[in-house]
Amino acid sequence: MTDPLEYEVVVIGGGPAGLTTAIYATRLGHRTAVFEKEGGRHAKVAHVHNLLGVSENVSGEQLATHAVDQLEHYGGDFFPDAVESVTRPEEGDGDGPRFRLESAHATVDARRVVFATGFRDRSPDVPELERFTGRGLHYCLHCDAYTLGDGPVFVLGHTEHAAHVAMTMLNFTADVDLLLDDREPEWGEETDAQLEAHPVDVIDTAVVSAYGDETISGDESPRLGGLELADGTERDYLGGFAMYGSTYNAGLAADLGCDLREDGAIAVDENRETSVDGVYAVGDVTHGQNQTTIAIGDGAHAGLAIHKDLRPFPKSVEELEDEGDGEETGALEDGVPGAAADLRAQMRRVRDLETHPGLRGPSPGRE
Repeated sequence: MTDPLEYEVVVIGGGPAGLTTAIYATRLGHRTAVFEKEGGRHAKVAHVHNLLGVSENVSGEQLATHAVDQLEHYGGDFFPDAVESVTRPEEGDGDGPRFRLESAHATVDARRVVFATGFRDRSPDVPELERFTGRGLHYCLHCDAYTLGDGPVFVLGHTEHAAHVAMTMLNFTADVDLLLDDREPEWGEETDAQLEAHPVDVIDTAVVSAYGDETISGDESPRLGGLELADGTERDYLGGFAMYGSTYNAGLAADLGCDLREDGAIAVDENRETSVDGVYAVGDVTHGQNQTTIAIGDGAHAGLAIHKDLRPFPKSVEELEDEGDGEETGALEDGVPGAAADLRAQMRRVRDLETHPGLRGPSPGRE
């Protein structure tokens, strides 16, 4: 059996949070890998919004592709593979691996693990509606309310959250329907009083189907045109939101022993570390904010925290006393520099490319 590849940091999830963590860890001198199964949630975003300096024409998939190129450029590894298990084998000596990750095509050991596994939106039970995701059907108010300004808008849902999203949309348009889809409302008296006072049309009739906007001809990905109700009426909409909650992809973390919050998100501290020593979590799987910029910030914060946790130098006085033989010099010659030789070689190559952009050549192999 081939020995597992060894990494200092392994990130599970290739969205903005995970890739940012990996890029920081790699540039800070740690051998790093990312595992990402095909079709992550962020990769399906047609237009990335509110990201400083990035055009609205950039999709989530394009942003991820660029980030993977950056990671590999700096010396990190990317596995387009789903992690099936994370375990803690018997502790080795010294700084040996703490975790083993098994995927369909690879087995790796890691000293630190980062979960960036995100969450899943709970889809509405309306035939044909899901095919308009990102083209009329949305899940993030802060991302997409702007695109629906001054148009007829729906909110699908029957909870407190759905009611408040509908009222919040009045900041962007005067034409808002709250569609209960033949379900009993689950909000309290205070929210009921608010809805009575706000010009939101609450409709309890079941929604039976969705249709496209036929005025956009020749479009292979048509926009939503509206919704058909059980009473036979059709209501045209520019778009709207489905508010049925979400499910956090925290199963692997829970299996490893990480504490979860009441809502199912992974619980983390200010450094994005979980209750399991050496295991971190970043992005939506910890809070569900659904914001690219917040996810990137989480990744940067975790990358810095992991580096401070892993860096070999400077050693404390206690460590020097334990390792030294009483001599003032020479005790730290072994293991200096702290970053691996192949990563240092890549640092030199990247530096040369930045200084002389015309240089080209293969990346150095692992030593």
